[in-house]
Amino acid sequence: MNRIEISTKDFDLTEVQNWLKQGDTPCGATVTFTGLVRDLEEGGLDGLYLEHYPGMTQNALDNIIQQARQRWSLGPVCIHHRIGWLTPGDNIVLVALASPHRAEAFEAAEFLMDYLKRDAPFWKKERINGEEHWVEQKESDRQAAKRWQTED
Repeated sequence: MNRIEISTKDFDLTEVQNWLKQGDTPCGATVTFTGLVRDLEEGGLDGLYLEHYPGMTQNALDNIIQQARQRWSLGPVCIHHRIGWLTPGDNIVLVALASPHRAEAFEAAEFLMDYLKRDAPFWKKERINGEEHWVEQKESDRQAAKRWQTED
């Protein structure tokens, strides 16, 4: 059971937690990760704008979930990513899942976030002190996803 939501609306963590418990897989753990819009170290972030290609993004997120399911025993999985204008402190992304075991749940959540940051087609524009610029993907995000690659 997969749930992928891309929306300008915020998510309801309690509702998602209840949804995770409805799966057919007997689960002993749920893990949720909520990413927030953080202000810059020097301050001054007015906000950021996220955009995406709807069909492409849905397919990419579904593919990331399928890769996780090939590695770990998972029950329900939810990815909710926000788009549009967001300000510091706003929720930006939720990764939530259920698994029979906590170790698998934590690993799968990390995997999903690492691959989401690398492979999901979202574009971010920051507005800092009234000036806007597009944000490049970070090398640290690409490196984080590499740790999950296995040699065949």
